[in-house]
Amino acid sequence: MRFSSPAGREGGRGVALRRRPGQLVIAGFVGAIAVGTLLLLLPIAASGESATFMEALFTATSAVCVTGLIVTDTPVFWSGFGEAVILVLIQIGGLGVMTVASLLGVLVSRRLDLSSRLVAAASTRTVSLGDVRRTLVRVVILALVIEAVVATVLTVRFAVAYDEPLGRALWHGVFHAVSGYNNAGFALFSLSLMDFVADPWIVLPICFATIVGGLGLPVVLEVLRGRVRPVRWSVHTKITLLMTALLLVGGTVFFLVAEWDNPATMGGLDTGGRVLASFTQSTQARTAGFNSVNTGELHTETWLGTIILMFIGGGSGGTAGGIKVTTFAVLAVVIWSELRGDPDATVFDRRISPATQRQALTLALLAVAIVVLPTLWMTALSPFTVDQILFEVTSAFTTTGLSTGITAQLDWYHQVVLVVLMFIGRLGPITLGTALALRARGRLYRLPESAPIIG
Repeated sequence: MRFSSPAGREGGRGVALRRRPGQLVIAGFVGAIAVGTLLLLLPIAASGESATFMEALFTATSAVCVTGLIVTDTPVFWSGFGEAVILVLIQIGGLGVMTVASLLGVLVSRRLDLSSRLVAAASTRTVSLGDVRRTLVRVVILALVIEAVVATVLTVRFAVAYDEPLGRALWHGVFHAVSGYNNAGFALFSLSLMDFVADPWIVLPICFATIVGGLGLPVVLEVLRGRVRPVRWSVHTKITLLMTALLLVGGTVFFLVAEWDNPATMGGLDTGGRVLASFTQSTQARTAGFNSVNTGELHTETWLGTIILMFIGGGSGGTAGGIKVTTFAVLAVVIWSELRGDPDATVFDRRISPATQRQALTLALLAVAIVVLPTLWMTALSPFTVDQILFEVTSAFTTTGLSTGITAQLDWYHQVVLVVLMFIGRLGPITLGTALALRARGRLYRLPESAPIIG
């Protein structure tokens, strides 16, 4: 009979932690949602009657998963305490539960063990484990600096142009700066940013925070390293910046053309106001969730374009959701290479590895399935149209937060589906699948190759 020592058991647990850091990330998010739900259930969190369990759970999940979908009117239903809880949950969710926990460990002990570094790497998508400690510090510093700058601009604008008391202007500035940088989309105005549709001093700082937060940490940190010339940026950074620029410009043109004459959205604005509104919608549709026009009044074809932008999302390793611009770009390059008959998928004079191609395809197909199946089920059991349901489901899965206005009207079990979608969308299908896998399996042999007929 073989006995194991306590040290051996501790070592076994350490190995388990190192093998499955994704499970700890999931546990951290679940814990944050649970605590947030309990806090929002407190009578002090609501302005009137206490929140129901579903209202608290949905709001906490939406905040931690930086989505922005709501079943209650945030500035009306929640008290100042409730708004503060939501703000903290947004910040925790944006930076990553494990990122915050690991950073506290750095500040206390000045040292991270391997398991902690693996957890942080899984949360921040850091490439090099040796750089995790420095990355964690930079993550928080970068977030605080950008949020502080944006909050300052917004505070001054709210106080000067809208005659808000300094304290209230500061609170609005801080809340929307944090919500914008973390791509959360929660607003302290019942109409989101619709009252400021033509005010560049409000919408542009929020859009700036949204774009930077959605680029992803690896990209932002590489760009900020002045000693690295753009020509020597990594392929990941080049793809992310190029796709972001193309989607921002393309989305702006799309919204401008699609909604130019719509009197319920942009029809009543001048040319400058329409361009600004279109740029805002293009920016926010890629997982931020603020809206400066009435989303529910957009044309059906505009909904479809918005769904596509939401599905693509932002950059990897940031606060954005969706399948990510790099995934979309890799699939586009693979298709283009196949159409040309090129045996290699290349971009910026580099071959894309087969493993990366498989990951992109897996993620995209999983995302399609995760969106389509709930859409079919909810459409069959609700009075709403398929385009409305598809919009809400995509918004939840991509952690965008834009809504046609039906979320609060859905039955509780449909809202539970959206809660699950927000959770999966924040962690990512591949991360979730990896965390649930018992162990990685290796093969000692390879089977003979075959080529089924395609098409």
